[in-house]
Amino acid sequence: MTYESPAAEAVVGEVSIPAAMEAFSNLADLWELTTDDQIRLLGSPGRSTFFKWKKSGGNLPQDTVERISHLISIYKALQILIPDDAQADAWIRRPNKYFKDRTALDVMLNGQFYSIYQVRQYLDAQRGG
Repeated sequence: MTYESPAAEAVVGEVSIPAAMEAFSNLADLWELTTDDQIRLLGSPGRSTFFKWKKSGGNLPQDTVERISHLISIYKALQILIPDDAQADAWIRRPNKYFKDRTALDVMLNGQFYSIYQVRQYLDAQRGG
């Protein structure tokens, strides 16, 4: 499998809906997320809505676009902090003392926007940002 940044097409100029979902799908593949995990991370849209988004983009709510943006930022931070791609992608499944021995994925799957943002803040702090 070619290792391609999930944000490869989503960061050029204005983000289009298909590009945002393509970036998210690439990220989901790298992180080996289940369909249920993906739906929860995107804010729990209906399954049919989720599959429509994956197929053709559709209209993504602003909340969903912001979630994708933070998830891609988490991915990028991990690539900076952990130079080994496989180890960086596996980090989200490792228990972390900062998250009370839960994994970052468990925290993010809480379903709340803030939970994703909390993981991003932690990684940004680790980078010194």
